[in-house]
Amino acid sequence: MELCGKNNEATSQMTHRKEKLLRCPWCVKTFSLKTQVVQHMRVHTGEKPFCCSVCGKTFSNQSNMVKHMRTHTGEKPYGCPVCQKKFAQTSHMVTHMKIHTGERPFSCSACGKRFTLKHNMAAHARTHTGEKPFVCSVCGEAFSRKRQLGRHMSAHTGESPFTCSVCGKTITQKQNLVTHMRTHTGEKPFCCPICGKTFSNKSNMSKHTRTHTGEKPFRCSLCAKTFSQTSHMATHMKMHTGERPFSCSVCEKRFALKRSMVSHMASHVKIHTGERPHSCLLCGQTFIQKRSLVLHTRTHTGEKPYGCSMCAKTFSHKSCVASHMRIHTGEKPFRCSACDQSFIQKHSLTSHMRTHTGEKPFSCSTCGKAFSQRPHLVSHMRTHTGEKPFYCSLCGKRFSHKSNMVKHMRTHTREKSSLEMALTGQV
Repeated sequence: MELCGKNNEATSQMTHRKEKLLRCPWCVKTFSLKTQVVQHMRVHTGEKPFCCSVCGKTFSNQSNMVKHMRTHTGEKPYGCPVCQKKFAQTSHMVTHMKIHTGERPFSCSACGKRFTLKHNMAAHARTHTGEKPFVCSVCGEAFSRKRQLGRHMSAHTGESPFTCSVCGKTITQKQNLVTHMRTHTGEKPFCCPICGKTFSNKSNMSKHTRTHTGEKPFRCSLCAKTFSQTSHMATHMKMHTGERPFSCSVCEKRFALKRSMVSHMASHVKIHTGERPHSCLLCGQTFIQKRSLVLHTRTHTGEKPYGCSMCAKTFSHKSCVASHMRIHTGEKPFRCSACDQSFIQKHSLTSHMRTHTGEKPFSCSTCGKAFSQRPHLVSHMRTHTGEKPFYCSLCGKRFSHKSNMVKHMRTHTREKSSLEMALTGQV
């Protein structure tokens, strides 16, 4: 009987008739060939009759042993027809081919991003869920990726089995050695598909690509703000936790960022020497740091180079833009640990905290009266100096407090209303 031209007539007939005559007595699964049943039975019996002649590892079927043997021999019989790259297994070559075809069959259910490999999609999904299933058995630290745990374990064992043949540096992971070697060869095999810029490792290319796409896959669990890099999110988290791990060795002032501490440390040297090399050409005021001079100069020029993208308001300081944007977004990242009230700016939280602690750090040098807020001290000082900086634009009367001037201005408004009513004959 000829159904499809295959030589094995018995097998061909069973395939077309969908006959499955051989049944597994353990799980009732059925097979068309006896060899398939024998191989399947080893799943239940645990039998592994095929043994590697190099390391002694055993396998339930011969094909798995052959694949394993290639890890010893280095044999890679399967070649990519596009770029000729070699592989030990056909499945690896099939996966590799997706790079050329652009096929990305696996999609993230949270953000829709697509992936060539299922395990890459699963790893990406953890950036949304925060899941960290890989736990260090020594210190308990958890990781979202298995290779991150592997790298971390080397810190406990001190193992660095891979050595660079050029500079002798020892490295814990084989892939890290491959990446390190590119610092010597100058090889940059990873190319940005948008602008063509090349990189020595894939992670740097991925970070760079986000500057084009605007993708921000890392989300803060406290305020939901998103970031393009995990390092940026880690830095942001210190704003919530108040963590300041970097300390100045001179005055012990603490900082959330290392670069802030380094900048501060540099200013110490100039403080002790009295050096202020940066001088304002307009008023002669001198500064320790050049950036302080740049910011000061804007008080003369009125320059405001930083603009809000939502209301076009401009600012002289970049940090002022970030703070102002929270008015539009409603973000209040600074939360009081005592009453859970939230604030747009950190200094607002600091001032608020004094209502709980009773702290009054601002003291009058004349009478010793203390205040919780600096503006309150400034206002109080006018009772001693007699200063009256606020004046009425209608009669010229001066006031030491703005609130008193505002109240006074209303007397003119009432007088004007009464006069108008008299002129119209209403009184």
